[in-house]
Order: sequence, then C-alpha cells, then structure tokens
Amino acid sequence: MDKPVGKVVHFYDKLGVAIVDLESGGLKVGDEVKFKRGEEEFDQKIESLQVDHESVDQVKKGDSFGLKVDKPTKPGTSVYLV
Repeated sequence: MDKPVGKVVHFYDKLGVAIVDLESGGLKVGDEVKFKRGEEEFDQKIESLQVDHESVDQVKKGDSFGLKVDKPTKPGTSVYLV
C-alpha cells in the first residue's frame, strides 16, 4: 500500500460526512479512495467534495475538505488514493 494522501480529522455522524486534511497530491470527483484504520477498511468513489461548505471538483495538498462517506469512520483514519 502506498502512503496515505490524507487523514480523517472529524466525522459528522448525522450527515455521514468525514472532514479530511489532504497531506499530499490531489483528489477529484470520480477518484476512488480507501479509508483504513487498523483492521477496518473500505473503498468508495468520491461523488462530491466540499471546501468551506462550497462544492468543488477537486482539492489539493493542504486543503481540508468534507467528503460524504458510505460508512462511519473515525478521526485518525488514513485515506489512500486507489
């Protein structure tokens, strides 16, 4: 497995949204990402990205963004580009 591109810093349970700090590279709508923390992991396609409550098509290194997730996830979860 490559090194993670980012890390989950917050999870909004009711919204099903993870807040991710992007530490390297970039992500765009349509990319496939893997969430991994310990033994738990799941893959999903990025369907929407938000920065400061605004929808964006892509994010770059240093951005903090919201991402709708299929499963609950916890802060500290690593995010990989698949």
